[in-house]
Amino acid sequence: MQLILASTSVYRRELLARLGLVFECVPPRVDESAIHALFDAASARELAEHLALAKAVAVSRTHGDATVLGSDQVCDGQILGKPGTPERAAEQLALLSGRQHQLITAVCLWQDGGTLRHTDITTLTMRELSTDEIARYVASDSPLDCAGSYKLESLGISLFEGIQSSLFEGIQSADHTAIQGLPLLAVCQLLRQAGYTIP
Repeated sequence: MQLILASTSVYRRELLARLGLVFECVPPRVDESAIHALFDAASARELAEHLALAKAVAVSRTHGDATVLGSDQVCDGQILGKPGTPERAAEQLALLSGRQHQLITAVCLWQDGGTLRHTDITTLTMRELSTDEIARYVASDSPLDCAGSYKLESLGISLFEGIQSSLFEGIQSADHTAIQGLPLLAVCQLLRQAGYTIP
């Protein structure tokens, strides 16, 4: 069974590679800006879930026999996406400073026209950050391709004072891979349901 990750994200590729499965990455042809325009701040979860599905479906159109994994991540509040520039990253961090927010990571596994889905919600509490701290962080970690403008797997952990993950299968879990962009606890379960052997 061919497995495709519908993503150009280096982070997601590295995370999925940890499972030891053979897969390829295919860029999804999805107009994310058009989809973002359909949702407001109250619909961050729906946005993440819609984007994950749209990516999986888009790749499945050209790879019909493959199992396709789509994923997307949205920071709630004002639906903060990838900042793209240091200035925008600093603006996002200033918005999040001293506040609690949720990082929503949705995955969709497309196989034979059906889907298996999971949405992981992590609540993060950022400490109060000064303008200098924000500038130093952005210059050091360059989080320009990360929703919310931070990398928790790197120096970004220093920006927070609390992290709490959502329930997974009725158990409070701390799946740090969800924060990095692909919740491997859930992905392993979805792939097993789809017929993959892990490990």
